[in-house]
Amino acid sequence: MDASARVTSKGQVTIPKAVRDALALETGDRVVFRVEQHRAIMARTPDLLELAGTVEVPAAKRGADWGEVRLAARNRWAHRAR
Repeated sequence: MDASARVTSKGQVTIPKAVRDALALETGDRVVFRVEQHRAIMARTPDLLELAGTVEVPAAKRGADWGEVRLAARNRWAHRAR
């Protein structure tokens, strides 16, 4: 589907109704833009609360301090980059 819209002087664009319908966008939904070379791709961002419970957490990791989890992940990422 192709749809066009005009950019206002404030850089705003109204998402055409056909696109809103295709993405099931509603008032208050968030979207993300990704620029790839000379084009932008817009996508509906997922509601992260809808994802709750979809990833199994090992028993040993449940209740872990979030700061410690982030630090451990950052350290693992740093070791891979070397």
